[in-house]
Amino acid sequence: MNRAERHAVLDRARLYFVCDGRPNGGDPTPLLQAAMRGGAEIIQLREKAPRCAEELISLAEPFRRVAAEHGGLFILNDRPDLVAECGADGAHVGQSDTPVAEARARLGPDAILGLSITDPAQLAGLDEEAADYLGVGPVFPTGTKPDAAPPIGLDGLRACRPLTALPIVAIGGIRPGNAADVI
Repeated sequence: MNRAERHAVLDRARLYFVCDGRPNGGDPTPLLQAAMRGGAEIIQLREKAPRCAEELISLAEPFRRVAAEHGGLFILNDRPDLVAECGADGAHVGQSDTPVAEARARLGPDAILGLSITDPAQLAGLDEEAADYLGVGPVFPTGTKPDAAPPIGLDGLRACRPLTALPIVAIGGIRPGNAADVI
């Protein structure tokens, strides 16, 4: 996909699915297929355990394949240096990861770049030319990231919207029971 095609998917996306490379120790393909059939347009490979480059590249294959089959995007977490090798459409970085300007320089202009925002104050002075979207949260408490910032709640999420023109993806602790409130 080129930049315009990637941005078209990003602009229409309403569900962003984050998954380990081997959920419950198994092949992620059935879960990724179900997520895409269920409305996800973006899938992200996020490995909590440290992995070498070769491991991440091998884990990426089903994510790349499933995203391509469904016309969606495949985003690699924290590793803009491996996007090309993984066949990903872009990367997502956190506040303490690769700086957004450096990540953009590594990725080039065609890849998608997301940035985590854990507090509306982090939007002040943000280079909106470098990032393509923002992952804002955690909105609710989450057990998948024990070192996560305190939840910002729905009010914190609402506070971010008028501060940026970039697409916002709500992240953290979102489940079927609270998803409607987030939307």
